[in-house]
Amino acid sequence: MQTNTQPAPASSDASAFPEVVVSGIQPSGTLHLGNYFGALRQHIALADDETRREAAYYFIVNYHALTTLRDREALERYTHDVALDYLALGFDPDKAHLFMQSDVPQVTELAWIFLCLTPVSQLEKGVAYKDKVAQGLGANGGLFTYPILQAADILIYGGTRVPVGADQKQNIEISRDLALRFNAEFCTEDAPVFPVPEPLILEDVAVVPGLDGRKMSKSYGNTIGIFDEGKALKKKVMSIVTDSTPLEEPKDPETDNVFALIKLFADETQREEIAAAYRAGGYGYGHAKKELLGLITAYFAEARERRHELAEHPEFVREVLRAGGEAARQRAEQFMEPVRERVGLLTTYRR
Repeated sequence: MQTNTQPAPASSDASAFPEVVVSGIQPSGTLHLGNYFGALRQHIALADDETRREAAYYFIVNYHALTTLRDREALERYTHDVALDYLALGFDPDKAHLFMQSDVPQVTELAWIFLCLTPVSQLEKGVAYKDKVAQGLGANGGLFTYPILQAADILIYGGTRVPVGADQKQNIEISRDLALRFNAEFCTEDAPVFPVPEPLILEDVAVVPGLDGRKMSKSYGNTIGIFDEGKALKKKVMSIVTDSTPLEEPKDPETDNVFALIKLFADETQREEIAAAYRAGGYGYGHAKKELLGLITAYFAEARERRHELAEHPEFVREVLRAGGEAARQRAEQFMEPVRERVGLLTTYRR
């Protein structure tokens, strides 16, 4: 496990700090294909590429999950399952840190300091908050202040690069604002505490349709789990919504939800052959769904086997999370120590 102990440089420009990649994922339910093609696949590739950064921190944001989840057993299970999923899909804990947000108490400490620097009016403009309330989620304080905890997640490790899709750049704007605000309020120009993070745009992020054609999301209950298998997987695939075009008639593959999913798994030759079958007629949506079922099963076959094996060794998963958490706490304390000093927070239990 890597741990960076370099002091902060004399510039808040992210390029002046050691490059540190940070990202998290919420354990509010079973991870699905949208999570995989939208984040996990890229996280694992970035974690494996040590030439692109000095350190990488990937965390399971179980504090964030409390904004919507009220089931203790479910939260514990989902948290463990996210770690299992990462490891089964190929995440190498010797190349990057994987840990639970709750193993780093400094993150909530920093979040409170950031809250005291954030105008309420800025939070009231939060698009994500408004969207979730519109979906029927309770308007609790945690949901309202979610971006502040997210900013603490990024800055507590000196994050300079945050993997996001091109449509998610705004998600780190508050992090950038808070880094600048803290440095301006409490630091001299030549000795900032925080870098101003930059988005690491993921070019291959796919918008994955759910069973009903809307974006795949736990909120909509329209997901296919990454490791769904057997009858459960078949039931979901066969329930994907399609139009009423008769079997014998030609169909446009580019307007079909099933084909949109097929494209994520099939190679170029397979995609072209299946698209041609759509257009020729005599190829029904049932045929396409069976093709998709086979592609999903084959694509995750090795990872599914690894996951079964890992599930038999929960102590290994806990050790990965423990080691990752220890490294993350050490890194976080490197930033919290000067933060406390700059704002004037005295303690009697630290040297």
